[in-house]
Order: sequence, then structure tokens, then C-alpha cells
Amino acid sequence: MVVQADFPVTPPARSGRWIDHWEPENPTFWARIGRRIAIRNLIFSIFIEHVGFSVWTMWSVFVLFMGPGWGIDPAGRFFLVSAPALVGAVLRVPYTFAVARFGGRNWTIVSGLLLLIPCLTAAVVLHPGTSYTTFVLVATLAGVGGGNFASSMTNINTFFPEAHKGLALGLNAGGGNIGVALTQLLGLLIISVSGIAHPRLLLVLYIPLVVLCSLCAAAFMDNVSSVRNDTGAAREALSDPHTAILAFLYIGTFGSFIGYSFAFGLVLQTQFGRTPLQAAAVTFLGPLLGSLIRPVGGWLADRVGGARVTFYNYLVMAAAAAICIAASGTQSLTLFTVGFIGLFVFSGIGNGSTYKMIPAIFRAKAIAAIDAGADTATALRRARRISGAAIGFIAAVGALGGVLINLAFRQSFASTHSGAPAFYTFLGFYLLCAALTHLVYQRPRRTPTRNPRRPAQAYNNI
Repeated sequence: MVVQADFPVTPPARSGRWIDHWEPENPTFWARIGRRIAIRNLIFSIFIEHVGFSVWTMWSVFVLFMGPGWGIDPAGRFFLVSAPALVGAVLRVPYTFAVARFGGRNWTIVSGLLLLIPCLTAAVVLHPGTSYTTFVLVATLAGVGGGNFASSMTNINTFFPEAHKGLALGLNAGGGNIGVALTQLLGLLIISVSGIAHPRLLLVLYIPLVVLCSLCAAAFMDNVSSVRNDTGAAREALSDPHTAILAFLYIGTFGSFIGYSFAFGLVLQTQFGRTPLQAAAVTFLGPLLGSLIRPVGGWLADRVGGARVTFYNYLVMAAAAAICIAASGTQSLTLFTVGFIGLFVFSGIGNGSTYKMIPAIFRAKAIAAIDAGADTATALRRARRISGAAIGFIAAVGALGGVLINLAFRQSFASTHSGAPAFYTFLGFYLLCAALTHLVYQRPRRTPTRNPRRPAQAYNNI
């Protein structure tokens, strides 16, 4: 691709849709060239990430079809939906580095086509009489859909300037997250029309979508040649305490979202005796609302600060967990549904605000270094390098929350036949996350500065 106007252009390093000059922080470049290209890549990134999330969470729908004839107890079904959550979390690290190794567009095509593997294998084995071990192995293959998130977010992070990252990343992630709700809504339609005997009808819908989104990525997306894997940045990101802190916080937001997405229908069936149709009629609402509101979290973070939004959001999530505890004690399905959907909504807001914190924190550290005398260009470039590397690790660790939530429910129901002990654990965790956010990112402290025109607390403004 040739970029024209008053900007230096180097010859293409490789054939194909490669952009060799990309300068989103330059206002003139952004207005005249960058914005249009970035938005086009965002649109098709959302499409393929949406399908990836759908494939990743398909087993949360398939388990609703598994009646007594399938020979799988509730504990086994909770473990079954944990398998793709675990694999998806692990794959997020290599998927992050694949963007720089192969190009954002190129890897999007490959990662899209990989989604055919879990779809086709599920179509073969998804029927009563298949061994439980086979189900677990095939469910793990769906984890490739979870890896898509990390590569997609890393790629879109490259295209947008700092001032627009919160909304862009929120839209990208939220559009992907909606895939969870759509899969579950389609599952509801299949159950309501044909009963629980035909789970493979869901695959008939998604296999063509996998092919279509991969073709769209090939036709409309771009690679940015300046993106390179930086092992030094990866080591720095891993050694920076903020990476560990943000990963911990992301467990509470995205880990909650994906974990509850896998578990909601099973909890309704196990604790409240809902039929598959009754459970499916409610299950999709939580992921849908949590997905739609995620960009709002990024938008709020752009305006009032990610740390502030995240802190208050965790307090509300703790309150929602308390509502679920109360509802479990009184067996109030209505109150339980309100509390559970509240967890989805505020995990969505927290997803957007926490993700916005990642580049903002490393940029704030760069500003502090500049104020202390460091070179401006060098400090800002270092911040971009480290935040880009940190995104993959944080996304991977955060997704592990989906595994932990389902294992917590599995143990809770096996021990007490109630989800209340699990919700007590979640409530305590959310309060811990709120306290950590306040202590690290909100408590006032002074930062060394040589610039009298810049506030001494600029480091804390994230």
C-alpha cells in the first residue's frame, strides 16, 4: 500500500497489504490518512474476533443439550466448559507475538481458518455415546477462539493514537464479546424449534461464518511493517510490577465475564432446576449486556481515568455478588438473575476501563521519566513497546479467571449443592481488586519532575 501526501514513504519490505509508514500520533497524518485505514481494520477485526468468541464459548451452549442420556453430571459439565477457557488463555501469549511475526492481517486470516478445526471435530463427535474424554479433548480445541482476542487487540492497538485507544479497544473487544451472546441466543432458537436433540445445527451456522470472516480479513485488512516482536520489551513488561497488577485486575473483569458466560446456564440448571430451554432463554442476556457496555468502560476511562472507573466498578461488582448470595439463600430466581446480570454488566465496564489502563500507565511512567530529564521520543517509544508486550500477558492471565470461576462453581456445587460459597469467594476477590486499584493507582503520591508547568501528580492521572 502506498501512502501519499507529505509523509516519508519507504519501499514495501514485503509483498502484500503492508503499510510501511504509520504515524497515528501525528494529527495531520491521522486526519488525512490514518483514521480511515484504522477504522476499516477495526471493522473487520471486530468481525473475526466476534466469530472467534462464538467458537470459543460454543461449549457453554452444547452442555445445555446434554441431558441424562449423555451420562455427564453437573460437575463434569462445569469441567467441560473449563477446558476451552484454559486453552484460550494459554494461547493468548503466542497469538500476541504472532501479529509482529506474520503481520496483523496475515495472522488474522490464519487464526480465522484455525477456527474450522474445533467446529468440524465437534460436528463429528457431538452425540450421546461419545466418551467424556473425547468431549474434553474436542472442547479444548475451541480454545483457539480465545487466542484470537489477544492478537486482535494487539493489532488494533497499533492502528490508533493514544487519545482514541480506549474507545477503539473497547469496540474491538465488545464486538468480539457479543459473539458469546449471539452463540447462546442461537442455541436458544435451536432448542425452542427442534428441542435438545440437534446441537450440531449450531455448527451448520458457524462454519460458513468462519470462512467468510477469514476471506474478509484477506480482502480488507492491512499489515503494519513497523510492528516487530521485541523480546527485550517482553522481558521488561514481565519484570514491571504494573504488568502483574493489571493482570490480576483483569482476572476480575474479563475473567469474570468469560467465566460467567460459560457457567450461567449451568448454574441456572443446577441450582434452580431450569430446563435447557428455560436456561437458554436467560443465559444470553448477561453476555449481551456485558459486551454492549464494554466500549462505555473504555469511553469513561478516556474521560475520567481508567483507575477511577475500575475502582468504583469493583465495588459495584462486589455488591452484585452479594445479591447473588442473598438470592441463593432465599432461592429467589428473579433476584439471582438480577445480581448475575449485574455481574455481567459491570464486568463489561471494567473490561473497557482496565484495558485502557494498560497503555495509559506505561505512558504515565514515560511522562514521569521525561519530567525527570529523559529524552521525550525515547521515553514514549519505550512506553509503547512495553505496553504492547504487556497486553498479551495481561490478556492471557485475565482469561484464566474463566477457568477459576468454573472450577469454583464445580467445587461449590459438589460440596454444598449451592453456588453461594463460590459467590462469597468472588465477593472477597472484587473487594481485594478495589483495594489494590486504590492503593496503587489512586492514592496521591508525588512524582519527581523538572517541568514546573506539569503537575507533580501526573503519574497518577490514568
